[in-house]
Amino acid sequence: MADHSDDDGTSVLSDLTERGLVHDTTDPEALVARLASGPTPVYCGFDPTADSLHLGNLQGILLLRRFQDAGHTPIALVGGATGMIGDPSGRTEERQFLEPDVLDANREAIGAQLAALLDLGPGGVGHLVDNREWTEPLGLLDFLRDVGKHITVNTMLAKDSIRGRIDRETGISFTEFSYMLLQANDFAELHRRFGCDLQVAGSDQWGNITAGIDLIRRTTGDHVHGLTAPLIVRADGSKFGKSEGANVWLSPDRTSPFAMYQYLLNVGDDDVEPLLLRLTLVDAADCRTIAAAHAQDPARRDGQRHLAREVTSLVHGPEVLPAVERAGEVVFGGLPITAADPATLELLERELPSTRRSHGEVVGTDVVDLLAGDGVGLARSRSEVRRNPGGYSVNGVDLSQRAPALDADDLLHGRWVLLGRGRKARHLVSIAD
Repeated sequence: MADHSDDDGTSVLSDLTERGLVHDTTDPEALVARLASGPTPVYCGFDPTADSLHLGNLQGILLLRRFQDAGHTPIALVGGATGMIGDPSGRTEERQFLEPDVLDANREAIGAQLAALLDLGPGGVGHLVDNREWTEPLGLLDFLRDVGKHITVNTMLAKDSIRGRIDRETGISFTEFSYMLLQANDFAELHRRFGCDLQVAGSDQWGNITAGIDLIRRTTGDHVHGLTAPLIVRADGSKFGKSEGANVWLSPDRTSPFAMYQYLLNVGDDDVEPLLLRLTLVDAADCRTIAAAHAQDPARRDGQRHLAREVTSLVHGPEVLPAVERAGEVVFGGLPITAADPATLELLERELPSTRRSHGEVVGTDVVDLLAGDGVGLARSRSEVRRNPGGYSVNGVDLSQRAPALDADDLLHGRWVLLGRGRKARHLVSIAD
């Protein structure tokens, strides 16, 4: 990972500003001076409410990465303690509590994702920490005396994250109300342990960040800083990272590299430039050049292709791209299925509706029986296929242009047959034996 230790305090902030990554910041001149004084510990928190972060979280991870690449010290906090409560920011109702063993598993999985994108842990420049380490031993009376007395209820009620929930019928529990105090204490603890002088996050965390800044000032007299980036929403106002009601996850077990690539390949034209700037490590000037070229011929979708390649490669590694892109060309582009190699077909078997059959159940079988049979279901009946053979295909060839029975030559690499209906519906049959 890159390491540029000559940051004068303005270069990293100028880059963030150019990328549209600055929403609020405390005392910009003082922050520039702090960054220019030497490597500055910078922290961002991630609550382990699932066993993976999602695409919307990538902005926060890359905020840390940009400071790291400018020579500063990243601190990624996985909130084993705050995750037990749930952040009320941006939510209309209270989160469901998770059991400690589930939180531990989630924390471990998310920690691995963060370590893959940041230089953390033994031998690294940064730190991966869990706030449960210092929160769990903290007694109630100690917490009230050392933290609660320094933050007034009036101040907490003025924060948008709290006020928004109070104004709703559901209200807010005392448990979630205390979240701000816990996060403020995290900032204070990291300031004590590592000299952390800057917290970064999405704009919905501004109230929690300023609570931590106030706590540090009241207890130590030190002046620390906060910076938030705008939350990512698409041009139509929808929440970025969501696909048909579900997150686009960073874990390949939840969202495959193929699915992530296709999601990014299908973002709107107006989203290309801001997402290139905010979710990739491509130089900002190059992002604008790519976006300008895309605007000249949007139908080619070159901007989306750059975005999909950069993000998928960053999250999953560049080695996944060849098979992912070939699979996309087979399903949605002009590459014939007969040109696909075994690695691409294995990927498609995981991505497309698929069925495993014995050799004898495929070779010598009337394709009509497969299309309308159990497990495939591309046709409602055999008569439907016979009335419109041109609407169905085997390995991209219309039924009207081929023999009705499948033979060994139809097996791609001796193992797969791609059945189709119309331009979009596909089903891959593979030989199990």
